[in-house]
Amino acid sequence: GKPRGMGAAPPATASAPDPRILALPAPYNAADYQRGRTAWRNNRCATCHTYVAGGPNMTGPNLHGMFGREVGAVSGFTYSPALTEANFTWDPAKLDQWLTNPQEFLKGNRMAMEGIPNATARRDLIAFLMVETAAPAAP
Repeated sequence: GKPRGMGAAPPATASAPDPRILALPAPYNAADYQRGRTAWRNNRCATCHTYVAGGPNMTGPNLHGMFGREVGAVSGFTYSPALTEANFTWDPAKLDQWLTNPQEFLKGNRMAMEGIPNATARRDLIAFLMVETAAPAAP
């Protein structure tokens, strides 16, 4: 055979799927974590929100623990009347509706974001948030 180190490099393979993503319910278990992280940055979510445990409220509330939480329930954050009067619990489907067009989903809210029209980008972002907003605080 050929001496070691002398042949073509093995074909590049996609990185292994993130086990935290694979553990999510469909369709989020098919999401791409890195694309979700990029969507977080590219859609300027981080300009107004944090998502780590114990993170501060900014222009928008901290998102840690958001899934399963009643809308408008982060202590220390002053919500718009649209959010204080809303009555639902955040889940991936509600967040998907919100991110599609926040003003259409809940008229009168103050989130200055037009929405993310691409369904795959929303799925990846929501999966990223499902992982990160459930993560424990760093030691």
